[in-house]
Amino acid sequence: MVTLRLLRTVVLLNMAAGVAGCLLSISVYRANPAQMVAHFESSLITAFFVGTPVVFLLVRFGMRMYRVSVPWNWMLIVTGILGCTIAGTLACSAVSIALGLVPEGYLWVSFWARIQLAAVLALSVGIGALGYGVLRNQLEATTLEQERARKLAVDAQLASLESHVRPHFLFNTLNTISSLIPEDPKRAETLVGKLAAVLRLSLDSNQARLGSLERELKIIGDYLEIERARYGERLRFRIDVPPELRPVEVPALSLQTLVENSVKHAVGPRLEGAEIRVAAFERAGSVFVEVSDDGPGFTEKAILPGHGLHNLQQRLVTLFGPGARLEIQGRGTVSFCVPRG
Repeated sequence: MVTLRLLRTVVLLNMAAGVAGCLLSISVYRANPAQMVAHFESSLITAFFVGTPVVFLLVRFGMRMYRVSVPWNWMLIVTGILGCTIAGTLACSAVSIALGLVPEGYLWVSFWARIQLAAVLALSVGIGALGYGVLRNQLEATTLEQERARKLAVDAQLASLESHVRPHFLFNTLNTISSLIPEDPKRAETLVGKLAAVLRLSLDSNQARLGSLERELKIIGDYLEIERARYGERLRFRIDVPPELRPVEVPALSLQTLVENSVKHAVGPRLEGAEIRVAAFERAGSVFVEVSDDGPGFTEKAILPGHGLHNLQQRLVTLFGPGARLEIQGRGTVSFCVPRG
């Protein structure tokens, strides 16, 4: 498949170069029909001997040469194209003499007659084709990166949604609500509203890659209220996020990932429970969002591939670049930073 594509490229570029050379010759020499045919044949032969090695050179080594630091990359590319042009033009002149198209003893005369036009066409077509290939590769890489970011976001959204609709979560929540109905019907009614809000916001976030910090706080506020009804005084939480940082955009459901991690590892397994604190602050043009708890804590070894924290780490880099990162700081503290938009 690659060989056929390469051969097709060679034929098309040679035909284009042959036609271009013919048109240039006609415009310069005002040729008659017989001379036009001769110019076309000569241009096509030259294009074959010059264009074929240039195409193979650029297809095989073009991207490698381009990745060399500027300006050495373009010096390599131009030198390679000119080298192929000189060798191809010499070969073309020699073959023309062998076929009787050029008189014997006129090798260098034929060479100098062809080389100028061949060099201009080879450089124009070669650099143009390589530039097109570079731009196409960059576009494909950008598209793949966007698809990867979209997939990571969807994975996180689905993971969060599954955590809410999994049977034991709904069972525990509904069971808590059921037990509250005879004792505290007002609170039971409130929890029903919060459960609906959490599910609705999770569904609404299904198509979003980014969301405001304000929206994220709304989701985790309702989520923690539901879990506190279940765990009682074992679950305590504080939210310390200044109003001016709440419009900042962060990865959708990112806070949810961190808070669920604290509930799972700090509150659930311990009789005394834990206190979860959500905070945000600005430093050096970046916004830091921090979730901490007074539980047993964990290390970076807990960030397993495919799990929530690893997924969030990948999404941060994909969405904001290497300046955005996820960090585990001390005991039970996880934070991430994003650039201030």
